[in-house]
Amino acid sequence: MTYKFSELADLGWTTFFSSQIEPDELDTQIPVKVSEVHRNSIRVLAPSVDCSIRPFYVFEGGDEAKATVGDWLLLDVQTQKATRLLERKSLFKRRAPGHGRSTQLIAANIDTLFIVSSCNQDFNIARLERYLAMAQEADVYPVIVLTKADQTDVPEDFERDAAKLMPDLVVITLDARDADAVKPLLPWCGRGQTVAFVGSSGVGKSTLINTLIGDDKIATQGMREDDGKGRHTTTNREFHMLHTGGWLLDTPGMRELQLTDVEAGLSEVFADFTELAQSCRFRDCAHETEPGCAIRAASEAGELDENRLKRWRKLVAEESFNTQSLDARRANDKALGKMIKRVKRETRK
Repeated sequence: MTYKFSELADLGWTTFFSSQIEPDELDTQIPVKVSEVHRNSIRVLAPSVDCSIRPFYVFEGGDEAKATVGDWLLLDVQTQKATRLLERKSLFKRRAPGHGRSTQLIAANIDTLFIVSSCNQDFNIARLERYLAMAQEADVYPVIVLTKADQTDVPEDFERDAAKLMPDLVVITLDARDADAVKPLLPWCGRGQTVAFVGSSGVGKSTLINTLIGDDKIATQGMREDDGKGRHTTTNREFHMLHTGGWLLDTPGMRELQLTDVEAGLSEVFADFTELAQSCRFRDCAHETEPGCAIRAASEAGELDENRLKRWRKLVAEESFNTQSLDARRANDKALGKMIKRVKRETRK
């Protein structure tokens, strides 16, 4: 079988993926891109291919997980089964919500991440820092998009606060309903480029995507009047084709984003703290009560933003906890359980 990789360029195919395929594999298999993930099936695309197949499972962080949207798979033409996952350029993931320990894959092979917030009470610096850490870890270019600029008299205040989060961070403030206002996003939406929208519910992601697509394909809902929180509109991760030739991924609003495996990303978002920590006396300094802690000294001297310092400490601790291997977590839980039982026995005595 002679396969023209150039036909896949519109889907975001590059030499990064073609270099992973042996010529003889193409005798019976073709590359396909995962465009949707459902409970019992995944939808895959390629030139002249658009079908649903059984989920393909991979191991990520010690957990079994389905191949996610944006993944490239090899599909056996005869059996219509996926046989192999190609190495990813980038991967977004989080610790699954709730009490479970599993890793949840969000999207793969994304070029640009549009981090959407709004110029109202939903604007949350701590949440933006989480998304930025995730983008930096995945080596994906982040752009902060602030919607509902028409609902405030001071949109520049929100833009200024967001821009301070990282050097040279691009922040775009707009009215998501205005086709002209969203044009500054188009340079990242060219042929074969893949962009993803993330943000909490109600910030205007669906409205923004409808404006970019030029269609009311995605249902939208307003904010709850009692607390200003958004209602969930998008329920599945799904790709949409843009008239510019790019691909746009909409994701469900995430009220909880537990970070995992983003140590390098946090170091980049909080580069000033990371650099200062190099001067601590002890390499494993926890920056709390240790002598010779450069972070604590700078804090006591009033040289650090205390709120930002608290957020950094919280994220570093959360990331470290979530990144422990599943086996280590289970071992720790088992040891803790034994200790609790021992203490109870001693207490009863």
